[in-house]
Amino acid sequence: MGKPRIKDVAARAGVGVSTVSVVLNNVEGARVGPETRERILSAARDLGYTSNPIARSLRTRRTQTIGFVGDDIATTPFAGRMIQGAQDAAWQAGYLLFLVNTGREHALERHAVRALLDRRVDGVIYATMYHRHVEIPELLGDVSTVVLDACPTDGSMPYVVPDERGGAAAAVGELLRAGHRRIGFATEALEVPAASGRLAGYHETLAAAGIPADPELVAAEHGTTTGGYQAASRLLDLDERPTAIFCYNDRMAMGCYRAAAERGLRIPHDLSVVGYDDQDLIAPELSPALTTVALPHYEMGMWAFHRLLGLIQDDPEQREQGHLMPCPLVRRDSVGPPPRPRRRSPPGTDPG
Repeated sequence: MGKPRIKDVAARAGVGVSTVSVVLNNVEGARVGPETRERILSAARDLGYTSNPIARSLRTRRTQTIGFVGDDIATTPFAGRMIQGAQDAAWQAGYLLFLVNTGREHALERHAVRALLDRRVDGVIYATMYHRHVEIPELLGDVSTVVLDACPTDGSMPYVVPDERGGAAAAVGELLRAGHRRIGFATEALEVPAASGRLAGYHETLAAAGIPADPELVAAEHGTTTGGYQAASRLLDLDERPTAIFCYNDRMAMGCYRAAAERGLRIPHDLSVVGYDDQDLIAPELSPALTTVALPHYEMGMWAFHRLLGLIQDDPEQREQGHLMPCPLVRRDSVGPPPRPRRRSPPGTDPG
């Protein structure tokens, strides 16, 4: 038996070929009842019918393909979840994703965008490895585009980024609920949106709890393990050290663990620690396992595709320009109540 044809689907469903065509090609405005539509789709599934994508693209002027242009995300383990989220959403909608990782080379990026446009992709997701402001390649003005994990400097395109303030508020709120009032922040020294957003969330949450800002409780270093060690060391060597430290990311939290161990402090008995990112190779593997805030890479990838699909289909319900994706708290074992203050011996008594 040869490959099933559209007339075979029509015969099995008991309808005309034109009716099958408008259903399988999702023709907008077609007046086909839900029962008839389901009968046609069921017949197509039973027969194993697949449409010719080239012929369909000539009719609809759509190729059912999406370009995904990223800088370093394909080589970044946790950010690769953005690709997975976009790909899963695209596959469910019948689209194919073309991935190009440019390695931040502008010449390669221009060539990649041109190649995707030459192949008549229906739209492009333009993604970055970490949350920042970016200038969008001029060529992308010729195609529907959504920016993923970045904000376009000119505000010309829809974008999705993590809710950095909300994530920091969740982290500091967790420490406040545990009873901490003296909370340090080991933050990133570079001026990037994630650092400013998390610092703002830290300050706002403490202020809402009636805790005044204390500049000496904020230590800025590079967002690395070494940077975390240096920042935490400064905080832990204060005359009145914090009972908890919120870290800009999980790598800095790992450095904080080292600084605490060198000072004989046990986590969470003597010091509570919260990170950010929820990196698979760090947060659950530390001892004790790190309470942290997850970056919603997968969810952002899915949102980017659905927003792009709305642009392609001119869907009036998909007009949101900028979206903050919530960053959920992931509770593990690094947060406990603050240690009890040591009782001082009365003057003139022998503590021994």
